[in-house]
Amino acid sequence: MKFKKRKRLVTYLSILDQPIRFNLFVFSRTFLLWALLGIIGGIIAGVYWIILEFLTHELSFFNNWKVIPLMACCGFLAGLVIHFIGDPGEIHLIVNNIRFNKGKLDSKNNPSMILSSLLCVASGGSLGPEAPLVQITGSTGTLFGKIFRLKGEELRSMSIAGMASGFTALFGAPLGGSLFSLEILHHKYAVEYYKAIMPALVASCFSYIIFALIVHLGLGPVWDLSAYEYSGIYDFAYAVLFALIGTLFGWVFIFCTKFFKYVFDKKPIPIYFKTLIGGFLLGIIAFYFPLTRYFGHHEINELLLGGFSLKLLISLLIFKIIAISITVTSGWRGGFIIPLFFVGTTLGLILHNLIPSINLTLAIVSCMAAINSCVTRTPMSTTILLATLTGFGHLIPILFASLTGYYLAPRIPFISSQSD
Repeated sequence: MKFKKRKRLVTYLSILDQPIRFNLFVFSRTFLLWALLGIIGGIIAGVYWIILEFLTHELSFFNNWKVIPLMACCGFLAGLVIHFIGDPGEIHLIVNNIRFNKGKLDSKNNPSMILSSLLCVASGGSLGPEAPLVQITGSTGTLFGKIFRLKGEELRSMSIAGMASGFTALFGAPLGGSLFSLEILHHKYAVEYYKAIMPALVASCFSYIIFALIVHLGLGPVWDLSAYEYSGIYDFAYAVLFALIGTLFGWVFIFCTKFFKYVFDKKPIPIYFKTLIGGFLLGIIAFYFPLTRYFGHHEINELLLGGFSLKLLISLLIFKIIAISITVTSGWRGGFIIPLFFVGTTLGLILHNLIPSINLTLAIVSCMAAINSCVTRTPMSTTILLATLTGFGHLIPILFASLTGYYLAPRIPFISSQSD
């Protein structure tokens, strides 16, 4: 047989040896799995949000002095749920499981997380629903991967995609939510799990659509800070300057949290007594400063429109940091990203009160970006999230502020599992 005929025969045999594919496009079975996970994540987030809004509305009638026994009772009930049903853990446990447990997030404690976080967030704790949603949808991604017999990086990617779908649903930012689910896992190598970026993006987009349909979410910023005009290259210097101040208060928050953790852990007591004491203290703070109650989703708009005095703003800044620290360390369940944005907003308003000539919008956004990046070590996703949530269309000043907060953060991270 001639050489050319042999070569042609080898080529044909090689072609026949490959599976015949009729799909002419890039998407495949895995795309459909990511999309289905996003749909399920959006449904979970939508139902959770509706229940949370209902409970928040019902419990909001307890105001004035009645907020103290209410928050103490809700804390006690949340502690009982955790004690008898199971401890769902906190964000550092999620990070550890993704990194060291082959990407598996256990769903057995989801009932405990759902019930305890609803009680904590709805009654007025200074933590938001983002961490519970990330835990619930992330573990749903793990369960989803096991059903379809995924292993290794495919299973890990499915868990990360589930986390992204939950985070995106709440914040309405598919790109920011996807990057956050990657950045939160490791502070030094932000693209360590880069293979999960496409699963996270696809799941986030479908989750966003479903969540928007369920809760009638519209497009546009949650907190309108779009009134900003670029005044020159010095705006970047101002952004860094404001970020330095924001980072300083990020350090204050971290050390305040460590102090209260030491206080609550000094003597071993049952979790329900911890949450009871935490609720009592949070109720007292909310009685004197009602704007510190809740996680800040609506309260940030009140701050922006309120025209508060400098003295009141300083009081709100101090006691909001204390309230978040108590909530985090006393066993209450929830996330601290939106509460940190509240702190950044308050700080920006204080700076504008002290120096009226500075740009208010730039000061607020820079402080928000810096303090969140300092604590969570997520500069890329923080930049995109804030641009989406505030309508601040100039990404570069936010990025400068985020990177300032990130690189000036304490060497020992706030989320302990982010350590190398």
